[in-house]
Amino acid sequence: MSEINVTPLVDVMLVLLVIFIIAAPFMVDRLALELPKAELPKTATPAQPGPFVSLSVDGQGRMQWNGEAVDDGTLRQRLVEAAQRDTATELQLRADASVSYGRVVSLIGMAQSVGLSRIGFVADAAAPR
Repeated sequence: MSEINVTPLVDVMLVLLVIFIIAAPFMVDRLALELPKAELPKTATPAQPGPFVSLSVDGQGRMQWNGEAVDDGTLRQRLVEAAQRDTATELQLRADASVSYGRVVSLIGMAQSVGLSRIGFVADAAAPR
């Protein structure tokens, strides 16, 4: 036989084609996010604030509830009290940039587990360009 048999080559190419067709949607769903900083519009009027409480977390993990130092147990108790007063109370979360994402998620979960669903993230305004 003096000719090259291309059947195995075609079989391999078809298998690779099927693999790429199946794998392509998984490669597209990944998002590389670089979140932008936004400037506040100068003409906008702030909305009427409803009831809110402030929770701050610094880089060492220390927390403050409306300016008063709290631990996890006290925080849960304060969240329960705030939810019992008004479930529309907003939790304004101020987290240092070095606080881990997992810690922020656990605080959000704690707030949601007691009935507070309005959570706002407080950040500094972007520097003007």
